[in-house]
Amino acid sequence: KFQTISAMVRYRSAASLVLLTFAATCFVRSGLHSRPCLRVQTRADGSAAPPPRSTVEWDNLGFGLTTKDTNMVVATCPKDGEWNSFKVEPYGALRLEPSATVLNYGQGIFEGLKAFRTSKGRIVLFRPQKNAQRMASGAERFLMPPVPQDLFLEMCYEAVRANADWVPPEGKGALYLRPLLMGSGAALGVGPSSEFTFVIYVAPVGSYFPGGARLRVETNHHRAAEMGVGYVKAAGNYAPCFLPQKDAKEKGFSDVLYFDPSGTRVEEAAASNFFCVTKDGVLKTPSLGTILAGVTRDTILKLARRLTSTESGLLTSVQETSISLGEILEAREAFVTGTAAAVTPVAHVSSDEGHVDLEVPGPVTAKLKETFQELQQELQPDEENWLVDVFA
Repeated sequence: KFQTISAMVRYRSAASLVLLTFAATCFVRSGLHSRPCLRVQTRADGSAAPPPRSTVEWDNLGFGLTTKDTNMVVATCPKDGEWNSFKVEPYGALRLEPSATVLNYGQGIFEGLKAFRTSKGRIVLFRPQKNAQRMASGAERFLMPPVPQDLFLEMCYEAVRANADWVPPEGKGALYLRPLLMGSGAALGVGPSSEFTFVIYVAPVGSYFPGGARLRVETNHHRAAEMGVGYVKAAGNYAPCFLPQKDAKEKGFSDVLYFDPSGTRVEEAAASNFFCVTKDGVLKTPSLGTILAGVTRDTILKLARRLTSTESGLLTSVQETSISLGEILEAREAFVTGTAAAVTPVAHVSSDEGHVDLEVPGPVTAKLKETFQELQQELQPDEENWLVDVFA
């Protein structure tokens, strides 16, 4: 009789623990999160990050909205108010009035970052603090309340945790996160919104440019101008690229390569930063100012400067400087970088003044791409603490 009572007590205690764990998980996964919010470090069964879905053909991922069977993270803030809480809900439509500021006046910016499954079985984000900082800078320029960095990061972590089974297996892609900040309040006059919405949705993705990129120099359209907002990841900076991109792709190119309004120096591709290597081993990329300060661009610059200090002989120096079309046509190799593009070799650049076919990948491109991928997959030591384990 005593043994029976003891067993019942142990059973009820275990059941209570399971119910408490389930309730806490439901609060975090589906309920409203207040700052500071509760974080779930492991699942109820004590395991770490859940495995990828077994029903997905991970080898066939492209880059796109590959599924809508996901969860998104949403927060709102009134004008002159504060960001305080967020909620997790199934991916779906947002409620916006026709007079929403983002729809009428383009008051919207976005970010892009990736979560990876590493060789150690962890799920990590790569340098998310940089994305938080860049979005805060863009928000200030567009008169929107910046999302505090701790809230931005927590919402990113929760977006990954709520979709962890959509993170591809190691080496087969990534979970792409799209943080989107917009003026969602109703207004007719030209001015900042009365309310703001911050949402993060996700999609598992593969390569953005399969193989090498083929770029066409664009001479009939300029992406940005001095003293403009080309450095902001603003939604309105991308729609004007659609027509030149369409024309280029119809002619067999992957993307367009933009020059400054004077037509003398390269700026960037429509959605990625540009690098080239001269014949004497100098890595060059355009200076910041009118172009986007890419997180991958910054990472590659740091890795390239390390490479110049080795005895490999691949690089002699790294320069952030102006690059002419002539230098591109004489380059030894070239590549583009971005969260979507990662490190993609450029196979061909074409312009009205000439064209060049480049080695794909060139030795510098191959080395930097290899190092970059090995860092993300924890095959090299993370000396800069760039990786953030969302389940830790």
